[in-house]
Parts: sequence; structure tokens; C-alpha cells
Amino acid sequence: MNYSEIQTLLADKADYLLNFKSQTFQEQQFYVPSPNWPNDIMSYSDRNNRVVEHLNLLYKTGRLGGSGYLSILPIDQGIEHSAGASFAANPMYFDPENIAKLALEAGSSAVASTLGVLGLVSKKYADKIPFIVKLNHNELLTYPNKHDQIFFGQVQQAYDMGAKGVGATIYFGSKESNRQLQEVSQAFAEAHRLGMFTVLWCYVRNPGFKKDGVNYELSADITGQANHLGVTIEADIIKQKLPELNGGFKALSTAESSYGKLEERIYTQLSSDHPIDLAKYQVANCYMGKIPLISSGGASGQNDLKEAVELAVINKRAGGSGLILGRKAFQHSLEEGIKIINAVQDVYLSQEITIA
Repeated sequence: MNYSEIQTLLADKADYLLNFKSQTFQEQQFYVPSPNWPNDIMSYSDRNNRVVEHLNLLYKTGRLGGSGYLSILPIDQGIEHSAGASFAANPMYFDPENIAKLALEAGSSAVASTLGVLGLVSKKYADKIPFIVKLNHNELLTYPNKHDQIFFGQVQQAYDMGAKGVGATIYFGSKESNRQLQEVSQAFAEAHRLGMFTVLWCYVRNPGFKKDGVNYELSADITGQANHLGVTIEADIIKQKLPELNGGFKALSTAESSYGKLEERIYTQLSSDHPIDLAKYQVANCYMGKIPLISSGGASGQNDLKEAVELAVINKRAGGSGLILGRKAFQHSLEEGIKIINAVQDVYLSQEITIA
């Protein structure tokens, strides 16, 4: 998909997204995504040489290899959203081998999935595409359903199968977040010691964040702070949902109950109501882009191709480093799924689409 085709697909949003000029962070220097990022930044960190080596491999793999951007296929929804609900639209993905095949055939940078999925095919595929083992999940059988990330596997198991990275989720804002923060921090330290990079699903989750019909779990100020906590425990890559609004700290702080800390310049100088500026604030909280921010692809809908391209444009123009897209791809036929992933990759390969 070339630039003209991307413009056509975006239709009435093309000018709004492709020609936007950001006025935030005017005098501050962001790190621009680069294929040399592992050596530019991480080689000077406390990560050992094997972590840097595996990050270099990640940035050289797939259609985006050498571009400075990432396209990761995540399929752990068999636990997070139940296997039946996730794979009914395309039952071939009950078979772990087809998950690895989709990642390979779509030219993904890596495949992220569960211990069981990747372990079953590790000797066949772990040397063909970087594996990211997702270590914790929200299981969906407790009655009534609860929302809590618990560990299903150990870092050593990921290392033993030949994985190059591990992933984990923290539900920031939840009552379980302190425990999750400690568990994931320990797991990431062990992963780094063994030479694997770390990816944090840096999500905000609390029913109380939904107020007057507005979901502040997707607010730029709150998700930005979640990102800042994520890089604090040395996540090498942050996965985050793109923000849809701002002002979460304001809305949730009342005369009766204060919440968090805020400064008015967050809303007046460091962001605006444009989706690219909202995402740019998330990137700033990842050490001004020195830790890559990859955006979630979200649920499958009526027009996944267009929505996926929109997400990619927003992420790239905000200074983000790629998309981690699953359901929008695997809940279609293999051919359509590859088409959607490749369209996202084309956004990052386009020289005409630049940082705002």
C-alpha cells in the first residue's frame, strides 16, 4: 500500500491525521525511532550484551527490519478473552503452529503468545522469528469473573525454549497493581540477567475510572503516568492503548476524594485534544521516546483495515515505534489477516508519513 492508497483509505480523516502539525513539546528533543536504537540507547544502559543483541535481532526481523519500527503479532487472547470467543471466527488458530505461521508470513518483527503456544512449536520456529513469551494473564473462569494478572509461566521456561523476550501485563490503578508491579519487576530483572528483553502491557484498569459514562482508563494523563511507571521497572518496550481523551486526573479528583497529582501545563502545553498530541504525551512519558512505545491494535470491528492504518498513522506521527496488532488480523482469513498487517507495516515504511 503506497502513500496515495493510504490517503484514499483514510478518506475524510486523511488531512486531519497526515497533515497535522503538533505544537506541544516545542523546545524538547524526542528520540526519533531508529534501527540503531539498541546501540544508540540500550548499549549504554545496564542491560547486558545479550539483551542488546536480541533487541538488535528484533529490529532486523520481518518487513520492518532496518526501519526502526516494529510490527509484533500478539495472540494470547485464548486466555484473556477465552479461546472459543477469540478463535470461533477462524478456528485454525486453535492450533499454535498457525499462530507462528501467520507471524512469519506477514513479515512480523516477533510473535508474542503464551508459554503453551510458543513452547509447543519452539524447536520448529524459535530460530525463525523472535519469540516473546507472555508470562502472566487474566484467567477467565473464576466465577464471577475477576480482573487480575497472575503468572502462568516462569522466566526460565521462556529462556529454555529459546525466546528472545518476555512480556507481562500490569493493571495500573487496580487494587492488585502493587503485587503485580513487584512480581513483574522481579521477572524482568531475571529476564535481563538471562539476556532476554522485556515488553510491558502497560494497561490502566479500574471500574472507578469510568465516570459519568466516560472511560478515563483511556485518558492520556493517566496512561502516560502508567507508561512512566512501566519504564521505571525497566521495561524495554511499552505496549499501551492509544488515548482517546484527556483529563482523567481532573475528573477523578473531587473535593471529597483527591486522586493523583496534576499540573495544568499537562493539558495546555504538553498535549491538546488531537489524537496525535495525546499519543505524543504517552511517548514523552517513555523517557522522551528512548523507550519505544508500541500501540495496541484493539478489538476486531467492522472496518479493521482502515482502523489499523489509522492507529499506525497516529502512533508513528506521535513518535511511537510500531503497532502490536492481533485480533484485527487473526479474526479474519489468513490472507486478509496478512493484508491488514502488511498495510500497517506500509505506514511505517512510508517516507511521506513523518513525525508531527
